[in-house]
Amino acid sequence: MNETLEILKKTGAFMTEGHFVGTSGMHINTYVNKDALYTHPKETSRVCELMVQKVKDFDIDAVVGPALGGIILAQWTAYHLSKIKNKEILAIYTEKNKEGIQEFTRGYDKLIKEKNILIVEDAPTTGISAKKVVDLVNSTGGKVVAVSVMVNKNRKEVTSKFFGVPFLPLAEVEMQSYEATDCLMCKNNIPINILFGHGKKFLESRK
Repeated sequence: MNETLEILKKTGAFMTEGHFVGTSGMHINTYVNKDALYTHPKETSRVCELMVQKVKDFDIDAVVGPALGGIILAQWTAYHLSKIKNKEILAIYTEKNKEGIQEFTRGYDKLIKEKNILIVEDAPTTGISAKKVVDLVNSTGGKVVAVSVMVNKNRKEVTSKFFGVPFLPLAEVEMQSYEATDCLMCKNNIPINILFGHGKKFLESRK
């Protein structure tokens, strides 16, 4: 089995056969609970080592991840990249503003100008969030050279062509996904998970 999926299953982070609502609002039957992984530093470090193996041949100056989950991935990936490259690789993150748009704060925009950037993310469903970070980096003066994620849950649409740069997932899984209005799981009265993902928020919005 794929080592990344083994680690995610071992830590309870890989959840299947459920009814979840993702960040994108899509209803999905597979969910990666990154928070379960991040409580295990050794396993988190190993996942990021695997990311580094995928991107080690790229010229990279900094690793950028979107808050919150991408912060930890960026830190560990930059750490292991620095050891392999024998130079300091910066770890930087973006944050959402009041409108929910990712942006650089804390002066981080100055640290990525004219730098080669690796984007890291956990487990995209649509890839839109990571694509926005790619566009943000490029518009701020950095150059995105690759994107890597732990798990790609949408291999048909989330691709290198979608990002415009090499896309290097550690694992890919087949997943059922639906728009909220067309969700077969909802039609079959399968309860929405309110402990993980955005199910609770979705249900509250329907009241």
